[in-house]
Amino acid sequence: MNIRIHNQNFVLHPCGAAFWEEKKILLISDLHLGKIAHFRKHGMAIPEKAVHENFKRLNNILQLFDAETIIFLGDLFHSKMNNEWEFFADWTKTVTQQLILVEGNHDIISKKNYTDLNIEIHPEIIIDDFLLTHHPSRAENFFNLCGHIHPGIKLKGLGRQFLSLSCFFRKPDQLIFPAFGEFTGNFYLIPEENDTVYVLAKDEVIEIKR
Repeated sequence: MNIRIHNQNFVLHPCGAAFWEEKKILLISDLHLGKIAHFRKHGMAIPEKAVHENFKRLNNILQLFDAETIIFLGDLFHSKMNNEWEFFADWTKTVTQQLILVEGNHDIISKKNYTDLNIEIHPEIIIDDFLLTHHPSRAENFFNLCGHIHPGIKLKGLGRQFLSLSCFFRKPDQLIFPAFGEFTGNFYLIPEENDTVYVLAKDEVIEIKR
């Protein structure tokens, strides 16, 4: 799905990433690498192949767009270092794009680990009149691109059936990104009058207005 924000074009993809066409930037939030390995370590029965699913999805989205930069909007790595970091380090060697991280609350490992991989780290980024953060923020005259919340929405059918889906959640001055990573969960939001929701379906993004 293509949307326009402040005269800029963004392509929303059903995997939860967005491509900023004019800047050739791929935006991804809440990847939470290391979370699956953390769950497995604590006895949860998650197949080992699930560890590689995030990297497969990353590679698939990179093939679709001519991105020159990838900006992670926080929570790139879930918490403490584990073996998924080695998979990530190997993955960074396969990409040519500049990698930038906007720090999230889960990004607690040493910054040196990122700089050793030539990944820039910033508490926030300003590009033209866009403010890129992890936590939803507001600044006068800026449109905020952010993550953190893992937004989702519950849709009610004609009967008693409910459908729970991840989404991009747009307010007049803000776009909250869905979590890109596997096994991240959702926080379900209720749209207000001026909000727009872009639901992630299997193969498409569908706009839902209140």
